Amino acid sequence: MDARILKRCQSPWNTPLLPVKKPVGTDYRPVQDLREVNKRYSCEYGSEKFYALFGFGGVLSCGLTHTAVVPLDLVKCRMQVDPQKYKGIFNGFSVTLKEDGFRGLAKGWAPTFIGYSLQRLCKFGFYEVFKVLYSNMLGEENAYLWCTSLYLAASASAEFFADIALAPMEAAKVRIQTQPGYANTLRDAAPKMYKEEGLKAFYKGAASFWMRQIPYTMMKFAYFERTVEALYKFVVPKPRSECSKPEQLVVTFVADYIAGVFYAIVSHPADSVVSVLNKEKGSSASQVLKRLGFRGVWKGLFARIMISTLTALQWLIYDSVKVYFRLPRPPPPEMPESLKKKLGYTQ
Repeated sequence: MDARILKRCQSPWNTPLLPVKKPVGTDYRPVQDLREVNKRYSCEYGSEKFYALFGFGGVLSCGLTHTAVVPLDLVKCRMQVDPQKYKGIFNGFSVTLKEDGFRGLAKGWAPTFIGYSLQRLCKFGFYEVFKVLYSNMLGEENAYLWCTSLYLAASASAEFFADIALAPMEAAKVRIQTQPGYANTLRDAAPKMYKEEGLKAFYKGAASFWMRQIPYTMMKFAYFERTVEALYKFVVPKPRSECSKPEQLVVTFVADYIAGVFYAIVSHPADSVVSVLNKEKGSSASQVLKRLGFRGVWKGLFARIMISTLTALQWLIYDSVKVYFRLPRPPPPEMPESLKKKLGYTQ
């Protein structure tokens, strides 16, 4: 109904009813006509195929975009672990090019692509799962009243599992990018790390990783969802259901670009701790945090903001996947009729 695919009729299911003859006898039974819905969408909202395609969209969008900004990420990590040598973003690029050449800027691309593909598969897939799960637990009215809390809870739950998939690749990436001579490829780094420290080498930064990624993701999804709602409410002159697909994609890109600055700032201190922790042996998160100090944890913030705003491309690709596969997209939340009656907005 909200997408203007179906029109109001006497059917309580809001779809036309067709008389279909029963297999036995001469009687007819009413059957919903969902042919128009099936033309518009490739799967049912909340089905296994629905979640699988959302996960695939996450893999495609984030694996590619994070790999594209590997040079920027490499300089950011080096600024965090060795600020005396890499004094700024432009100086960092200059020193890296002088020592390693252009090929050196691509160090860590393989664990970046694999790790962030796996992470986004879990993040985007589980986000939709938990959003539906928590909405059903709260009920229609509470889900509307607590929609921001719902976004925060669903994104935090999804990120918890997504980071378990990302942590090993992130640990290998940081070793490759910040320890000269340690390893140049994932094939060299992973066996060496396991031989030196066992599985602990891949997950010793997991707690700090959650400290970085969970606030980041909570802000990312909550700010994004709320920014999209605000743009449609105050900027876009017509409802989303009346916007063309290209127009919807532009709104998606703008919303994530705006939100990117906020969630980069929120998560950056923990990002600095993770970078140093994965480089050093035997250090704890509290020791690293104490040594870096307040000013130290903000090193590389400008580069991180650039990376985060560039990831607006992630949402553009992600939404393009949803459009291409004709996935059902619920409209922005609206107050349920039952709540309107309780609050006296309708008779």
